Amino acid sequence: MGVQEKQVDRAVERAMRVDLAAAFRLAVRLDLHEGVCNHFSVMLPDGGTYLLNRYGLHWSEVTASNLIALDSEGRILAGEGEIEKTAFYIHSRIHLANPRATCVLHTHMPYATAITLLEGGRLEMVEQNALRFHDDIAYDDEYNGLVVDNAEGDRLARVLGSKRVMFLANHGVIVVGRTVAEAFDALYYLERASRLQVLARSMGGKLKPVRSEVVRETYRMILADTPKYASAHFDALKRILDREEPAYSH
Repeated sequence: MGVQEKQVDRAVERAMRVDLAAAFRLAVRLDLHEGVCNHFSVMLPDGGTYLLNRYGLHWSEVTASNLIALDSEGRILAGEGEIEKTAFYIHSRIHLANPRATCVLHTHMPYATAITLLEGGRLEMVEQNALRFHDDIAYDDEYNGLVVDNAEGDRLARVLGSKRVMFLANHGVIVVGRTVAEAFDALYYLERASRLQVLARSMGGKLKPVRSEVVRETYRMILADTPKYASAHFDALKRILDREEPAYSH
C-alpha cells in the first residue's frame, strides 16, 4: 500500500470516527440513550475492523478519538479501555451477517422499546414516518436474556436477516445502515413513528389504516431518496454539534 493510499484510509477512518461520535452525542440530545449501556458501531472499509464505544463512558463523553477499534474476534486494535461483552456479541455477528450493516445502532429508546413490551407488539403502517419501514422490520418475539456468546449473537443476526430494523422483545431495537448517517436517520424516524403510535394508542381509539398500495408506493419513494435525505439530515445535526459542543470531533 502506497503512502497516498494509507493517507486516504486514515482520512476515511477519521471521518467515520467523527460521524459515529456525532451519533452518540445526538442520541443524548434526543433521549435515545440509557445510562452507559447500549452501543453503536461502524465497520471500517477494510471489512475486518470496526469502531465501538468503550465501556463506562456516558454518551455525552464519547469523542472521535476515544472510540475503540477492534476486530471480529474482539481484539482491541486501537484505543484504551474495555468493550462491553454484549456489545461485542451483538455487533460483531450482525456486521458479519448483514450486507447493509456497515453501521449498527442498538438502543433502549423509550417509545420503540415500549412497543417491544406488548404481546405481538408491532409498528403499524398507519403514519408517514412508519411507512419508511414497510416490510423492513424483523421482530424477535422471544427474550433470551443478555447476549453473551456468539450463538445468541448469530441468532439475532439470523432474525434480522437483511432488514434494517429489528425489534427485540422486552429489550429494545437494533437499526443498521450502509452509513452512519443512514442508520441514525432511520433510528431517529423509528423513534418518532413509535412515539406517535404509542400516543395514538393511549387515546383509546382504533388506528386508522393506510391503503396497502399507498404504503408500498410511499415506502418506495422514501427509500429511493434515503441516501441523499439522510446525509442532509445528519449534516444539519452535525452543524448544531459543531456550534454547541465541538469537542465531539476531537
